[in-house]
Amino acid sequence: MDLGVKGRRVLVLAASKGLGKACAMAYAEEGAHVFIASRDAEQLQETAKEIFSVTYNPNIESVVCDVTNGKDIENMVEKIGRIDIVINNTGGPPAGQFADFDDSDWQQAFESLVMSVVRTVRAVTPYMKEQQFGRIVTITSSSMKQALDGLLLSNTFRPAIVGLSKSLSQELAGDNILINSVGPGTMDTERIRAVYGQEDESSMKKIGEKIPVGRIGRPDEFAKAVLFLGSAANTYITGQTLVVDGGAMKSL
Repeated sequence: MDLGVKGRRVLVLAASKGLGKACAMAYAEEGAHVFIASRDAEQLQETAKEIFSVTYNPNIESVVCDVTNGKDIENMVEKIGRIDIVINNTGGPPAGQFADFDDSDWQQAFESLVMSVVRTVRAVTPYMKEQQFGRIVTITSSSMKQALDGLLLSNTFRPAIVGLSKSLSQELAGDNILINSVGPGTMDTERIRAVYGQEDESSMKKIGEKIPVGRIGRPDEFAKAVLFLGSAANTYITGQTLVVDGGAMKSL
């Protein structure tokens, strides 16, 4: 299948590692012009080199951006110019119970998870409307559909992103801008290992055995779903929420 992303300008946020990096790699393999962004300039450079070493795609550029800073987002998009595809992504909020968080924790999670998406969409949609093409995929969490124990902040704000994306999908569909949310289940990332407090492979294997497919997921498997939804091959799917979790979620 021709995904129609060759030569497209793709922005992937929080792309220096984890799921963002996997998504950037997937687009690079398809020949897209990929812009990777995160706060860590040194890590970004290393990631760009790694992506090139795997894909031999010379069109990998890095942009330093703190997605909790609205001005950073504006400057990033202005620097890049035309953007065809955006993969919203950010680090997950800290785990904890209600009593563990004060107002500053709530505000920080809101800025990171919700306002980063609001500001990025606001910045890129003028370009997408002008060219009558755009694909926006927001990486969320399976908590957008089913609350997860000990992840109160994520459980609160991930569904807000779904509501935002659904509303935007209605507003922007007429401009051929399609917007979807994709939530990972248990993927083999630093974030998941930190949440579970597991480092050794045997412990991670035991966690995977509880998932219907019998193992935890790989970031590249998650990236395949993002790649399709954020491609020209997707012509009619918008306003949807997809969980990539190996069948772990029991809710509909």
